[in-house]
Amino acid sequence: MGDRVTEAPPSTPVEVLGVSGVPEAGDEFFVVKDEKKARTLSTLKQEEKRHRELNKDQRISLEHLYEQIKAGGIKELKIVLKADVQGSVEALQKSLEDLSTKEVQLKAVHVGVGNINESDVMLAVVSNAIIIGFHVKIDPKADEISRKENVDVKRYDVIYEAINDVQAAMEGLLEPITKETVQGRAKVQQVFKVSKIGF
Repeated sequence: MGDRVTEAPPSTPVEVLGVSGVPEAGDEFFVVKDEKKARTLSTLKQEEKRHRELNKDQRISLEHLYEQIKAGGIKELKIVLKADVQGSVEALQKSLEDLSTKEVQLKAVHVGVGNINESDVMLAVVSNAIIIGFHVKIDPKADEISRKENVDVKRYDVIYEAINDVQAAMEGLLEPITKETVQGRAKVQQVFKVSKIGF
């Protein structure tokens, strides 16, 4: 209502002035006595954010798998595997795990039937895994999180393409893959006729 308030319990809308950007849900606000402390705290927060961004860039991906194996950084390739039917999951899991070598072991941290969802992506984040989907789609929210967290999601319609890509990545022979980026989704709710402009 435009009044100054000293506290704002949960679900209370308030207007905050002096913030340089849009805060994310769950961000904390700190009150300090002077500008020097505020600058120090701001610098620490920026460094923490930069550190998180750098860690996100270090996630495993098929494109950089060979370099990481050669550098000794990868001993185990973890995958989250989703397919349209149980038979496909089992066949693909066995075929991929058979690609294991003495340099790198392939391990399925989760296998399941159905579309790639949020929990699959979050599991891939915490276990530093790549997601392989066979004849499945990715839920919009899961797609958003995977992009934000730099989780490598690969979807295939032919089982041998998935096997060949993982094998080629391990051997350093994987060719670049053209990715389709969805900029947004729109739904036409209503169509209006405007006679003055000829429609």
